[in-house]
Amino acid sequence: MILPALAAGFGVAVILVSTSPFSVRAQDAAPEAPQASSPPPAEAPSPDPAAELAAKRDQTRAELETLSKSISLSSDKVSELQQSIANLEKSTQSIRQALIDSAARRKGLEKQILESEKKLADLGVKEDGIRRSLHERRGLLAEVLAALQRMGRNPPPALLVTPDDALASVRSAILLGAVVPGIRKETDKLAADLGSLAALQTASAAEKTQLTATMTDGIEEERRMDLLLAENDKLSRSNAADLEAEKKRSEELAGKATSLEGLVASMESEIASVREAATAARQAEENRKLLTDEQRAQAKALAESGVPDKNRIAPAYPFAELRAKLELPVAGDILRQFGDADGTGHEAMGMTVATNPETVVTAPADGLVVFAGAFRSYGQMVILDAGDGYHLVLSGMDTINTRQGKFVFSGEPLAVMGAKRVASATALALETDRPTLYIEFRKDGKPVDSRPWWTAKDTGKARNDS
Repeated sequence: MILPALAAGFGVAVILVSTSPFSVRAQDAAPEAPQASSPPPAEAPSPDPAAELAAKRDQTRAELETLSKSISLSSDKVSELQQSIANLEKSTQSIRQALIDSAARRKGLEKQILESEKKLADLGVKEDGIRRSLHERRGLLAEVLAALQRMGRNPPPALLVTPDDALASVRSAILLGAVVPGIRKETDKLAADLGSLAALQTASAAEKTQLTATMTDGIEEERRMDLLLAENDKLSRSNAADLEAEKKRSEELAGKATSLEGLVASMESEIASVREAATAARQAEENRKLLTDEQRAQAKALAESGVPDKNRIAPAYPFAELRAKLELPVAGDILRQFGDADGTGHEAMGMTVATNPETVVTAPADGLVVFAGAFRSYGQMVILDAGDGYHLVLSGMDTINTRQGKFVFSGEPLAVMGAKRVASATALALETDRPTLYIEFRKDGKPVDSRPWWTAKDTGKARNDS
């Protein structure tokens, strides 16, 4: 009964000697007699799992940014994209629908990248844990290997050779009966750890391969959106001189305004495109109120079907009815919610979402662009009039792809985030370099909590970096 167990022990020993990084130490120690183990050192404090995961995510994110810079589209793929845009019907409605579809695909890919980033970070933490465990047990593993090798060099005497060996055989059997189970337990544990490490490395490699493909698709979709935005700009371009004059006037008004309420009021009264569009939108809202219940139900069903009239100039139906139906304008992690401490001794008036670099920002709902540009400490900002006295404020972007006076649809791309966090009043005390989007809902000029409007999957909060 002893010999099969010992043979199994030797089988594991062969594997460990050939693969274990501690085998050299074990071989060197084999000839000597086992020494009394020294008292174990004081245990180091265990690392904080949350901090360890956060550090690994930062490391993974940096690696992904380096990877993204090395990915490029082939000339054939670029030509294919250009041809697909050229084949589109050149109408405002078709181009805008293509933009909304492109933005949805791009946000989906960005969510996949974020999920892969989290998976890779989690796999990395588990790998580090196993490696750390192996490192901490290197002394014990060396003793186990040395014991196995000594037994291999000096096997116990055979029981049926001579009567003189009977006593030695019994003594060896008793000794092995006490030692082999402990050795077998340690070797089994080591083999299991090595197997887990190999499985984690395989999973990481597969996830990285899939992530590279996703990032390539994301770059392709980004290029498609750039081409669509150029076509949309051609179709909607007004007199260049008028646009430039409005832009300068907007900058003047933004410089004079001391609050968001003052900015919105001045834009709606002194910028012609905004004033005219706002008047038309309000008239459309009034007309909607005059509809019969049956007509209103039909309009609501059409809007909820995802294909409402793309020529409309007002929201499909009241903003208050959109509770639990809006999607966040970016794919990212929520760092701060309405009512949280903002780092200045006050409560946050909106929510802050951390994103990856160059993430697309879409309109969370139908609305009129009241303002698009830089405003005080908010940085680049877009303000949407969503009707019923609601305004949606988005800030922290790098590049804005819309203009004031334009009516945009839910899901339509508005802007793109930058490579790093924009220093602004809304991003104070956030210990992150990631780009951050600030989102504020206002009702009749007063900030309100936006959480009731987001879908259930968007209301969660990741870790707070503040």
